Amino acid sequence: MTATADAEAAANELMPLAEYLGSVLRRLRALPPLDLDLTQAHGNVLANDVLAPHPYPAFDQAAIDGYAARWEDLAAAGRIGSHPSFGAFEGGLRPVRLNVVGDLGAASWRPVRLTPGTCFSVAAGAPLPIGADVVVPVHWTDQGMAAVEIMHAPKRGSGVRRAGDELPVGRVLASAGSYVTPAMVAVFAASGIGHVVVRPSPRVVVVATGDELVDVGRPSQPGQVVDANSHALTAAAVEAGALAYRIGICDDDPEGLRGLLEDQTLRADLIITTGGTGTGPGDMLRRVLSRRDHGRGAVEFTDVALCPGATLGFGTVGGEEVPVVCLPGEPGAALIGFEVLARPVIQLLAGAEPVFRPSVKAHLLETVSSPGGLREFRPAHVAERRGGGYTVQPLAGGPYTLSGLAEANGLLVLGERVTSAAAGSTVDVLLLDRRR
Repeated sequence: MTATADAEAAANELMPLAEYLGSVLRRLRALPPLDLDLTQAHGNVLANDVLAPHPYPAFDQAAIDGYAARWEDLAAAGRIGSHPSFGAFEGGLRPVRLNVVGDLGAASWRPVRLTPGTCFSVAAGAPLPIGADVVVPVHWTDQGMAAVEIMHAPKRGSGVRRAGDELPVGRVLASAGSYVTPAMVAVFAASGIGHVVVRPSPRVVVVATGDELVDVGRPSQPGQVVDANSHALTAAAVEAGALAYRIGICDDDPEGLRGLLEDQTLRADLIITTGGTGTGPGDMLRRVLSRRDHGRGAVEFTDVALCPGATLGFGTVGGEEVPVVCLPGEPGAALIGFEVLARPVIQLLAGAEPVFRPSVKAHLLETVSSPGGLREFRPAHVAERRGGGYTVQPLAGGPYTLSGLAEANGLLVLGERVTSAAAGSTVDVLLLDRRR
């Protein structure tokens, strides 16, 4: 049997990624909801649809500064709808003169009524007088105070915002599963909503394991590896919407590892570990977490058809059976493992919909090869084409995935049956960051 055939046979024994993800996500439920003040709710996920309890605007109001009038009184002014702005008088324009019977500001609250031949000077946001159906811009008038000459009549309804024009009562302002954004906060507040029911942000604890690890601030020496993973995964968890805590480095002492994880179950909704997922003599994490102690949870380690990576762990730890995700120790594989497994878990716990990154079809700019039998996630740069659609430029993958990810705004996805994708072909791409 050839080396290629051996590799393909080994890949066929791995669990397909989609099957693995389904088995993990089906075991999880979103965190219980809670009621929060608007300012505290920002960044959380709505647990319920939010409906408008009141109209917005709440009352008929002026949309611009000007003069609130009855359109019938303006019909003779100029040529209706034909003059974009008032400058110098032109022959043939007939001004209409109206008496200004009062001034209305945004704080005005007493109801007033227009009579024929009159108008009110109004500021933007002021309640509209009863009977008014148009607001004439100031620059279409002579800006009179006791009486005003209007040189041009806008269309009926111009300059006016009616109650409920933007958001009628009962309108769905935001759907369950949506992240609360600053704009949503403004819409909720304007609609009279002071509290919303949301899912709490998951509390995520990140632990790096391994006797070889040293903290950042110095280069690796023989027998040492700088802990990049716990820093990177904590940042990734925060970016995913979690409240993330970096515990740092835990060595391969079994009792110390058990104690640390047991302590963290009191403060975590999810624990993410990195390193120790293999079957080598130093992979203590796998040995410790694979044991089921006193009927409590255990972690199952699975060889998944994933590149880079392969072995992922998922299960529960502690008396509270807190979910734990175990990622590889190689930094590039750890970050890819976070994207395909840990990030969807965080999104599900947060109640977000959908749990996966958005994906697009893109025009491949360079031919790439991929290992057969594995679903490869390769760093890439995605760009929108002027005529529509996307292009994708592959970046460094394989053993250089970490450096490729630093430049990437997308992940090129090559399926298990793909061993080569030609330049010009259409491929799937996960969008990591639309800002680039």
